[in-house]
Amino acid sequence: MTDDDIPQIHSMPSADSSTGPVDLGPVQVSGPSADTPPGGPAPLVDPGGPGGPANLASERDGAPTRGASGPIGRMGAPAIVCLIAAILVAVDQVTKLWAVAALSGHARIPIIGDLLGLVLVRNPGAAFSLATGQTWIFSVVALVVVVVVIRASRELGARAWTIALGLVLGGAVGNLIDRLVRAPGPLRGHVVDFIDYGGQFVGNVADIAIVGAAGAIMVLSVLGINLDGTRAGEDDDHHGAVTAAGAAIGPEGGGETRRSRRARRRDESGARA
Repeated sequence: MTDDDIPQIHSMPSADSSTGPVDLGPVQVSGPSADTPPGGPAPLVDPGGPGGPANLASERDGAPTRGASGPIGRMGAPAIVCLIAAILVAVDQVTKLWAVAALSGHARIPIIGDLLGLVLVRNPGAAFSLATGQTWIFSVVALVVVVVVIRASRELGARAWTIALGLVLGGAVGNLIDRLVRAPGPLRGHVVDFIDYGGQFVGNVADIAIVGAAGAIMVLSVLGINLDGTRAGEDDDHHGAVTAAGAAIGPEGGGETRRSRRARRRDESGARA
């Protein structure tokens, strides 16, 4: 028997074999399809993301963006303002009912000596028993404040402003209820005050909220923080960024936003001046 009579066993070449390249057959390379735009495929953009059409559309319509942080992005500023106001009004009215029931006919009850105490006072004037005798004027002012705050809440984009305006709205409504329903009559009703500050002022929960909100608004104004959350001087930069983003998205999702339109009108007014 010779070597030619023995069957030969041939092993299949492996992928890492050094005997030579392995023929994998024809390789097809796909080119751009007929549907591909001339500039190449469009970048992947999350429609609801910070740069997406949905976010720019929300900003254009004045609605909170999907990417906004905090409660403003989840519920909307007007809803948060009304929620804060509703809670404050409830607390204010409950404490006033308690004061009328518990403090009527009693002398001043000290809490911290002469600095802080409880005494029931029916106030025909403004906060902390100021300007008594002008009840109807303060009733009208309170109504105007309520309307202004509700309208301004549509432009809010900063949590601090949202909380401040919620406190203003709640305080105004809390005292307005007293002026509408308490004696001697509608728009002339006396506000229930019961927190005595060293014999200088007597107030209530609504007064505390109004004064606290006024202080917060002063701080925000000094810091240059606008209602929409931007700082003074940043509108022009934001205008350029939003306009560029709107142009990149195109007519289907972009366009001129409300904020960029305001900035453009300011620029045109300055140029004409």
